[in-house]
Amino acid sequence: MQSDFNALAVFALVAQEKSFRAAADRLGVTRSAVSQTIRKLEEALGIALVSRTTRSVALTEAGARLYSDAQPALIEMQAAWEAAANLTGHPQGRLTLAVSSIAESFLSGPMLASFLDANPDVKLHVTVTDDEFDIVAHGYDAGVRLGEVIAQDMIAVPVSAEQRQIAVASPAYLKKYGIPSHPSELASRRCIGWQISAHVAPYRWEFAENGREFSVTVADTVTTTDMGLMIKLAVAGAGISFGMEESFKPAIARDELVPVLEEFCPHFPGFYLYYPSRRNMAPKLRALVDHLQDYRKQAL
Repeated sequence: MQSDFNALAVFALVAQEKSFRAAADRLGVTRSAVSQTIRKLEEALGIALVSRTTRSVALTEAGARLYSDAQPALIEMQAAWEAAANLTGHPQGRLTLAVSSIAESFLSGPMLASFLDANPDVKLHVTVTDDEFDIVAHGYDAGVRLGEVIAQDMIAVPVSAEQRQIAVASPAYLKKYGIPSHPSELASRRCIGWQISAHVAPYRWEFAENGREFSVTVADTVTTTDMGLMIKLAVAGAGISFGMEESFKPAIARDELVPVLEEFCPHFPGFYLYYPSRRNMAPKLRALVDHLQDYRKQAL
């Protein structure tokens, strides 16, 4: 039986996305084309690899085994392909990034716009997500996250200055309810919380006192997965909110929000562009790293 490596790559993408449609979107083909490829692969192997329903796709036992065994080899093949393409030395092709929604300085626009101007043959695809996952296994060239959550085997390049999280509230809220003097008071205050998704517990607010870090479970009057809504509610006086200082800066500058409990909000390492350590970096990614470093130097 002759192996079909293209079909294996399509199968691996379906396994990652758990969706024929999502896999088709990433490949730029139709859903039926993906389905036909998987069907032919199953016929060649003589066994079902996926269980299909109208709403989801799940791997069979054979499919899970094939994905587990084939994925490392597919990653190596992709690396070999990119290494060969690197010999041209010209930045080109699709550059895929997974970026945290709170990486304000990276997502603000000017840096990425100037990168595209300097590299017209690079097509940039940015997925803004706060989910934590293996960017290599999901086919991304690089990601942008806070340094503290990046795996140690990754190469990391700083994209921001030190960061900190702060608590804020509107002047009207503070006038009505008073200014809290310690994070422990937040348990009895109206608070606006944030969570990655509806299936994940709300984020615990993190502070420090006398060099000791601690977290607080607040009384969430509102919990949302949308940072923009969280800020709007805080400005409207719905309660105290907590998040990255950069996210609140515009509202603070307009005197719509006031920082509180600042002495309990220390700085920490900021955001980093990270990518796997490979012998030969693709020119498109090298171009982004170089451009990012030059851009930051000019901004200092």
